[in-house]
Amino acid sequence: MDPEEIVRIPITDVFDLHSVPPRDVTGVVEEYLEEARKLGLRALRIIHGRGIGAQREAVRKVLERTAFVQDYRDAPAGAGGWGATIVTLRG
Repeated sequence: MDPEEIVRIPITDVFDLHSVPPRDVTGVVEEYLEEARKLGLRALRIIHGRGIGAQREAVRKVLERTAFVQDYRDAPAGAGGWGATIVTLRG
């Protein structure tokens, strides 16, 4: 990747994927999880949107194979419902 194309995203406990191109979702979520872990974050919310479920599926595939993910589930209705995933990282 050209250094001029690198976009720095602040890492918080909420990550909205709406601005991430679908082809980049897997890699971006992997990097986000690594950085969140390094920062000591344990409870995360990844907003992937509802749509047809493609981004939700991509996110959950990453979560399934990430050893330091303790669990994940749909967000409560007031926090995005099935348009977002709540993630708990191992301590």
